[in-house]
Amino acid sequence: MDKATPFQATWSWKPFIACHLMALALLLLWLWEPTRAAMNLFDYSLFSLLNQPLATNEIWRLTWAVASTRPFDLLVGVILLLLLIRGDWIFKASQARAATFGFLCAAVVLVIVRILYAKLAHKLGWQHASISSLVDDAVHLGHYFPSWEDTAFEIKDESARSFPGDHASVLLIWALFLTLFARTAVQWIVIWGLALLFMLPRLVAGAHWGQDDYIGGVQMALVALAWSCFTPFAAKGSAALVRWTQPLFDLLAKIPLLNRLSVIAT
Repeated sequence: MDKATPFQATWSWKPFIACHLMALALLLLWLWEPTRAAMNLFDYSLFSLLNQPLATNEIWRLTWAVASTRPFDLLVGVILLLLLIRGDWIFKASQARAATFGFLCAAVVLVIVRILYAKLAHKLGWQHASISSLVDDAVHLGHYFPSWEDTAFEIKDESARSFPGDHASVLLIWALFLTLFARTAVQWIVIWGLALLFMLPRLVAGAHWGQDDYIGGVQMALVALAWSCFTPFAAKGSAALVRWTQPLFDLLAKIPLLNRLSVIAT
């Protein structure tokens, strides 16, 4: 393994196959009627627990309304990126740039997987409306903040096609990617604590069923992880991006403020 990269430019067949088997097992459990019924029951209970307090608590309602908007998603993306590029936390400072580009490769694979899976789900009739559309007493955040509609702060609380959970898949690929290289229990707690926390807004608002995330989102993240990190793609892709962008980073490294970022300085 190159000291400048955390990736191996070889096929890792055991974890590659394991990721696909786990994704397949989740799909089969979801398609099997008894377990699907149990998941539906769990999701209804979870939604009631998370959504009903919105009707009586104004601060709670405003908090989750803000968290269910696109600008908040952008803020989450910045937080995840800063944790990814931070040197000497998960990755050594000398590996931060290669790791960041490796995650970019995984994200590209995820986009492809999401497109293909969404088309498959639509063709096979796996799609369903969001849970907020089916529960009679659901609290719709958009009804409390109608002025936010048709703006950047439009609230994501309803969807005609909520499966699979694309929002969750991004958080899950980030969490799985960092988990591969995490070394301590504290790192794992921080990674998965943030991932689960940032998945909550869509669940609280009812834009997604729980199964959209813990079935569809996990499936997509596992397949994307397999085809990026357990094949030579992340290693070769990140190496190429490091090489192609080196002149730009040399220029940015001359800026004192940016020079403090490991991903710039290394």
